[in-house]
Amino acid sequence: MSNNWEMVIGLEVHAQLKTSSKLFSSSPNQFGSEPNENVNFIDSGMPGMLPVLNFACIEKAIKTGFALNFTINKYSVFERKNYFYPDLPQGYQISQFEFPILTEGFINIDNGQDQKKIRIERAHLEQDAGKSIHDIDPKYSFIDLNRVGTPLLEIVSYPDLTSADEVVSYMSSLRQILMYIDVCDGNMQEGSLRADVNLSIRKPGGDLGTRCEIKNLNSFKFIRQAIEFEFQRQIGVLESGGQIEQNTMLFDTNTGETRAMRSKEFSHDYRYFPDPDLLPVNITQEQIDNIQPTLGELPNQKLDRYISEFKIEKDISKIIISEKENTEVFEQMVNHTEVPPKLIASWLVGDIFAFVKENNLDVSSLMKKTKVIVELLKLVSDDVISNKVGKEILPKVLKGEGSPSEIVKKMGLEQVSDTSELEKIINESLQDEEDNIAKFQGGSDRVLGYFVGKCLKATKGKGNPKLINKLLLEKLQK
Repeated sequence: MSNNWEMVIGLEVHAQLKTSSKLFSSSPNQFGSEPNENVNFIDSGMPGMLPVLNFACIEKAIKTGFALNFTINKYSVFERKNYFYPDLPQGYQISQFEFPILTEGFINIDNGQDQKKIRIERAHLEQDAGKSIHDIDPKYSFIDLNRVGTPLLEIVSYPDLTSADEVVSYMSSLRQILMYIDVCDGNMQEGSLRADVNLSIRKPGGDLGTRCEIKNLNSFKFIRQAIEFEFQRQIGVLESGGQIEQNTMLFDTNTGETRAMRSKEFSHDYRYFPDPDLLPVNITQEQIDNIQPTLGELPNQKLDRYISEFKIEKDISKIIISEKENTEVFEQMVNHTEVPPKLIASWLVGDIFAFVKENNLDVSSLMKKTKVIVELLKLVSDDVISNKVGKEILPKVLKGEGSPSEIVKKMGLEQVSDTSELEKIINESLQDEEDNIAKFQGGSDRVLGYFVGKCLKATKGKGNPKLINKLLLEKLQK
C-alpha cells in the first residue's frame, strides 16, 4: 500500500538552552526541583511585572547560528503569541515570529551511503510553558510552573525529510551539534530536546498534501513509531475516499497510535504582535565576532581529523564522536600517552564502553581512570602482556583493584618475550612434526597457525604470539 505514496516531513525542534536562569526572569533554569520552586512574580504573570531579556540566551542562539550555517540577524523582535493554556499564567507566550534571530540554515545528514542537505527555515527564541499534571488525583489536575519561562530555541526545518530514518538521522545530528557547542544538554527524557513532526503524504512527485502535526515527541523510538503509524493512517484515510484534516496530533506511547487533539491553528489565529514590554534585539557585529571563536570543533570536523590524523576507521570514529563525552575521554588518553591512537580507539569502543554499559556507568566517569587505562594499553602496546591478557585484567583495573603493572605481576601474567626461551619452546614443539613441517614447506600456511597455537600452549598463553610467529617462520624457512 505504501509503495504508491511518499511522506513529506518538516520538524519543529524545541531545544532547551543551558543557562543558569530563565529567558526573562532570574528564576533558576534547572530540572528536578520540587513543584513551583523555581517561580517568581514574572514567571507567574503577576500584574506590573516586566520581563528582562537574559542575553546569555542570545549568545547561545548566535553560537547555534554558526554551527547550523544560519544567517544571524542583527535585528530581531519578541512578540506575544496569544493562546490559553492553564499552565501559561500570562495568557500568552513570548516568542519571535516575523523577525527571528536566525534564518536560512542547513545541516547535512547521513542518507544511506550519501549525505543529504536538510534546509532549516528559521530558529527563534521563545519561553516554555508550565506543566499540567493529571496522574496525582483522579478528580483534580495540578499545575507546576517551574518550566514557565525556560528558554527555548525552536529550530524549524523545511519539509525536506522523506522517511523516519532521515528524521532520526536529522534529530541525532542536531542533538549532537547542540551538545558539542554546549547550547543544550540533549536530555530528551527530561524534555530538554523534543520535536513536533509535521507529516503529509502525496503521490510520488505530486503536490504537497495536508499536514498533521504530531506534538512533543521526546525519544528517537517514539519519533520513529509515530511517523510510521501516521504515514499508514493517512494512506488509509485517502485510499478509503476520505480527506486528511489539518490536525494537531498526540502520540500514545502505550498503543503506538496517533490521535487528533485539536484542529491545527494557523499563524493568524495566535494574533501575534510585538511585545510592548521588550525592546527589539539589536546585536552588533563585534558581539557576533566574539562568539565565533568559542564554537570549538564540531562533530564532522572531529570525524575528519580522527580519520586523517589518527588513521582510525570511519565506523569506529563515528562511535567515538557520537557523544561529546566520548571524545573528551579519547583525547585525554591520546594526549597523555605514546600508545597509538588507533589502539586506544579500538579498545575504547570495544571492551571499555562494554564495561561502562554493563555497570550502568556514565562515560564521563572514565575521565578519572584514563591514566590507568593508558598504562594498561602501554603494556599491551609494548608486548609486556598479550591483548587477551589485557582484556582479562581490564575490569580489575577499572574497578580500582590496583595498577595494571601490579595486577600483572601479582597474577604472573607477564608475556614471555625472551628469544632464547621461546626458541627452546619452538624446537621442542617441532619435534616429531616431520609431516606437518613438510606440509608447510609444501605451501600449506594453515600449519603455521597450528605450530603457533602449540607454542602458546607450551607457554600457558604467556608467549609473545608476534615473536613466536616470527621465530617459527625463520625456523621453518631454513
